Amino acid sequence: MTISRQEFLLRASLDEGTLEAWVAEEWLIPSGTAAEPAFTDADIARAALIRDLKHDLDVNDPGIGVILSLLDQVHGLRRTLADLLRDMRERDRGAPHTQDVPD
Repeated sequence: MTISRQEFLLRASLDEGTLEAWVAEEWLIPSGTAAEPAFTDADIARAALIRDLKHDLDVNDPGIGVILSLLDQVHGLRRTLADLLRDMRERDRGAPHTQDVPD
């Protein structure tokens, strides 16, 4: 489900300037067009994380970029691993089961 810019600002408790800065830093990457960006619930969660990093943990901007990059890599690796495990299970279901037979 996509969320309009205005609804995103409201739900994420952000002002226009902050959103523009975070999009410019590529901390948030909305789908849609530049004129009509669309956001998701995941973007709201990411905005909350960014806000917590900045205000609660006092992480500087370069640090936030590093943290978000590392989190994106972890999520990508988890997705890849899940795909690999699914493929292995599908392959195992299709393969005939053999039992070890002593020589």
